[in-house]
Amino acid sequence: MPRLTIDDLKKIKEEHKATFAVREGGCRAKITVHMGTCGIAAGARTIMTALMDEMAKADVKDVIVTTSGCAGLCSREPMATVEIAGSPPVKYVELNEKKIKEIFDEHILKGNVVEKYAMVVGSETTY
Repeated sequence: MPRLTIDDLKKIKEEHKATFAVREGGCRAKITVHMGTCGIAAGARTIMTALMDEMAKADVKDVIVTTSGCAGLCSREPMATVEIAGSPPVKYVELNEKKIKEIFDEHILKGNVVEKYAMVVGSETTY
């Protein structure tokens, strides 16, 4: 087996940078696409694909994209929650490809909440 060079190690580090950022908390944003059975039936896979395509086109590497199960609002699916460091989370509802692309451009890249698609801003709290 050939020995690894410094350049090989640098390349491996770059390929896994997103994983390290998640572990170290170094990402500036997190997008959760709700993919319970109801979300998938309503088109959440299409939302996830469109989102990943937009991230690849924009070469964004400091955003985590993850999935979750049902958020309990089946009639408002497909949904995604956007969390930007230092800002309250925003839950977007009744999404389609066009809407998630607009949310990615306006909210993730520019920092502006897209109110016309947002159901709620902030976290739910139980006392």
